[in-house]
Amino acid sequence: MERKEFLKLGTLASAGLAFLPGKTLLAAAEKGTTARDVATSHVQAGGIDFAYRRYGRKSGVPLVFTNYLTGTMDNWDPAVIDGLAREREVIIFDNAGVASSTGKTPDTIAAMAKDAAAFIDALGLKQIDLLGFSIGGMVAQQLTFDRPELIRRLILIGTGPRGGERMDDYAPEVWAYFKKQYPHPDELLLDTFFTQTAKSQSAGWDYLKRIRARVGKEPALTDKVVPAQLAAIFGWGKRYDGSFDYLKQIKQPTLIVHGDQDIICPTVNAVILKEHLPDADLIIYPDTNHAPHYQYPAMFLQQARLFLNEA
Repeated sequence: MERKEFLKLGTLASAGLAFLPGKTLLAAAEKGTTARDVATSHVQAGGIDFAYRRYGRKSGVPLVFTNYLTGTMDNWDPAVIDGLAREREVIIFDNAGVASSTGKTPDTIAAMAKDAAAFIDALGLKQIDLLGFSIGGMVAQQLTFDRPELIRRLILIGTGPRGGERMDDYAPEVWAYFKKQYPHPDELLLDTFFTQTAKSQSAGWDYLKRIRARVGKEPALTDKVVPAQLAAIFGWGKRYDGSFDYLKQIKQPTLIVHGDQDIICPTVNAVILKEHLPDADLIIYPDTNHAPHYQYPAMFLQQARLFLNEA
């Protein structure tokens, strides 16, 4: 697919036009190889027992995912990862100290990226594509900077650069959502991942139904995970002279995906990434908050596949 055709799809997404939402995009082919029921495996690296799930078509370059604040393997949208698994191997994992993985959760993005690299090396992978969401997108940037030979293509969702705009703390409305009492804890995501419109909230409930269908749930996070992850996020967000300079060294083709009403990581940060990365495409989805790929999974799958399969 030529780049001009790919960018045309980005224009469609920005205009809010859905396309090719076929059900075949939303499920892997064989029983036992879907997000709902794929088994959890473990690998040792650097004194850490990493929990991971690996499945999909064993063809081409594997796609590794790095997750958001408080996110575990159970929170990846089956509509997205099963759809991608139809064409390639997908690998999701809990980084150090998170859910089923042992060790201590680091309080810096640099240390999280080192742990992620140790996990990837332990699997014996020599080249991967990398998808990072939110704090996972920060880890993905650092990992790509540290190990450029390892990363072929990069997808960054709902994330921003080191020292980005309003990234050294959350807005008051975000803290208010964190303090709000919900009937079920995962319903926080309806407010932080989706906008308040009826359309977006409906997509949010659909997402919750999909992740709740998982057979065999991860353990709860310990009370040490969130403070460490917040320290890492806000440390990454502190501005200093030359804080964007590292982006020039990330030369891999990069797809940036963002919502136009992101309250967790303001949308301007996607534009900053686009301006400073040497080879980046940017798609901004309409009426979307922090998780545009979960609100429009079929559309995201089409665009992600075109990007990953580009020659």
